[in-house]
Amino acid sequence: MDIIAKTNHAALDRATVESRAYAKATVRLLPFLFLCYVAAYLDRVNVGFAKLQMLNDLAFSETVYGLGAGIFFIGYFLFEVPSNIIMHRVGARVWIARIMITWAVISAASLFVKTPTAFYVMRFLLGVAEAGFFPGIVLYLTYWFPAERRGRMNALFMMGIPIAGVVGGPVSGWIMNAFQGVGGWSNWQWLFLLEAIPSAVLGVVTLCYLPNGIRAASWLTDEEKDVLAANIERDNIGKTHGTLSGVFTDARVWKMAAIYFCCMMGLYGISFYLPTLVKATGVKSALDVGLLTAIPYLCAVASMFFVARSADRTGERRWHFAVPAVLAGAGLFASTQLSGNIPLAMVALTVGTAGMLATMPVFWTYPSAILAGGSAAAAIGMINSIGNLAGFVSASIIGWMKDVTHSTNAGIYCVAGALVLGAVLALRQPRELVNKAD
Repeated sequence: MDIIAKTNHAALDRATVESRAYAKATVRLLPFLFLCYVAAYLDRVNVGFAKLQMLNDLAFSETVYGLGAGIFFIGYFLFEVPSNIIMHRVGARVWIARIMITWAVISAASLFVKTPTAFYVMRFLLGVAEAGFFPGIVLYLTYWFPAERRGRMNALFMMGIPIAGVVGGPVSGWIMNAFQGVGGWSNWQWLFLLEAIPSAVLGVVTLCYLPNGIRAASWLTDEEKDVLAANIERDNIGKTHGTLSGVFTDARVWKMAAIYFCCMMGLYGISFYLPTLVKATGVKSALDVGLLTAIPYLCAVASMFFVARSADRTGERRWHFAVPAVLAGAGLFASTQLSGNIPLAMVALTVGTAGMLATMPVFWTYPSAILAGGSAAAAIGMINSIGNLAGFVSASIIGWMKDVTHSTNAGIYCVAGALVLGAVLALRQPRELVNKAD
């Protein structure tokens, strides 16, 4: 009986240490990473608000805008896998700081754009600068949290997307209203400059704040470090530690990239054109457009958290991706049919946005369920870079179709169809593969 009592006592002690350690890691890391992602995403998509005035000032067509918005992802695609591999080797602290500071500088410099060529170059360079941030953080979280916690942690981090919309919409609208002509600059120039400042500040803070991993965290005790490190080692048992070439020939990785591509068609169709879609419902003021775009993103905060928590609790991943993806496609399609009715169109856009963003934290439990170490770094980078090419495709298609048809509807139909296709592909994934993380 004494042995059993001692064993139970030791288990309770370990559980207490583990709970305390994860609470510390969550509080110290997730709010900061979340803020960084808000800043990153704001700099990536504020071109959607700049578009409201920039196209008139510079005499750009919708096709020029769509190509420029999308060409970001070509630079992103080319440099993302190398960036993630470098981060795995040199550490997250220095590399994430480098990414944030360089993208802030380039985003601010976009205010000097005058020609389509300059617009394309700056967007391409912004993609090069930001390449590796998102997959780098996804990889970084695998250093800290085992699979059964990862869906919720991904959700807390990825909530930066909708929060960037909640905060960024009204702020961007206010800048566009308040800064027109100030200092001889147009409002969109001030938008690029002012919204780059948070990224630069957070990049500098990253150098002082972010530990490279569990062993480098001065705010954990040695006992807490041992418990967390042991959990990660146990979590990686049975996962592939393959070569870089092996990752590129792994059919499972390519299938996940295809699913993510469909997911990103929806994300960037919304991100780059939500202000335009809201304006098309009859809203005139840039500030009102900004305030209304916050509504879908605010609802998406709740959908991301609750869907991810449900997926972690039940261990089911396929339907937790597929159902929100189908709802997202249906919402976007419905928004085109209701464009003359502001309340109903906003409901449809809200369903589309909330459903689309709910798929993301669930999806990112997939690759970490089968890969670890350097192969996980390469696979996460590869999946994200291929998936993000959808940003180029969706923005270009919508812009081109709007020039041809004088409506965004045809482009939005393509985006909605891609989301439904992503749901079908997710359901065709072997259950034992995507649920292996549980």
